[in-house]
Amino acid sequence: MVVTPSTMLPLGTQAPDFSLPDSGGKTFTLKDFADAPALLVIFMCNHCPYVKHIRTELAKLGRAYQERGVAVVGINSNDIKKYPDDSPAKMAQEVELAGYTFPYLFDETQEVAKAYRAACTPDFYLFDGQRKLVYRGQMDDSRPGSDIPVTGKDLRAAMDALLAGQNASVEQKPSAGCNIKWKQGNEPDYFG
Repeated sequence: MVVTPSTMLPLGTQAPDFSLPDSGGKTFTLKDFADAPALLVIFMCNHCPYVKHIRTELAKLGRAYQERGVAVVGINSNDIKKYPDDSPAKMAQEVELAGYTFPYLFDETQEVAKAYRAACTPDFYLFDGQRKLVYRGQMDDSRPGSDIPVTGKDLRAAMDALLAGQNASVEQKPSAGCNIKWKQGNEPDYFG
């Protein structure tokens, strides 16, 4: 398994727009979250061992911060022809199994992943109320096979700071995981 790091999109970047369906066919756009004081965008999938490693804590974190007003959205951009376990039908099952309370959207064209310069699963992007990027990086130091517990401490610290009207730490570690499974010929310039 090749470990791919996040591209670390520059802080201050404006959140790219999107219009994507969930597994039930309901479409969500960036504007649907306009009233939230913060937006967390997570590039994720069903089959990746890195996402599976954090899924319980990710579900807890999602619920806890949604209760505090943070909009949370998961996006799956993987090639489902090569990775059928990431299909929208399987995404619906994953929402139920994991207990996700946030929309889990499918980026079939992979254009949204490219707009965010997403590279791995999971890849986290936290935007403020003006939808400027304030945090991009790892959830915490835990990785599959490590003895480090999954706590979400890095991501939680960034969201707590933002909700308290403070700046997130500028020391941000890249997320790491499996690369996004690009369709052949659709790989972005930053891949590889």
